Amino acid sequence: MSEPFKVWQCRTCGYLYQEEFGDPAEGLAPGTRWKDLPDSWICPLCGTPKADFDMVEL
Repeated sequence: MSEPFKVWQCRTCGYLYQEEFGDPAEGLAPGTRWKDLPDSWICPLCGTPKADFDMVEL
């Protein structure tokens, strides 16, 4: 059984990256895991680096 999808939130603007849905507008297919995003990835809304996101429970 695969690991449940997680949600990551930008500390700066509140943007949510939901692994289940990805971000097709940014070229990230549904199901794209956080760990599979490059370390150079930044928030599409405000430019905050990936390192400044926190996993959240919804």
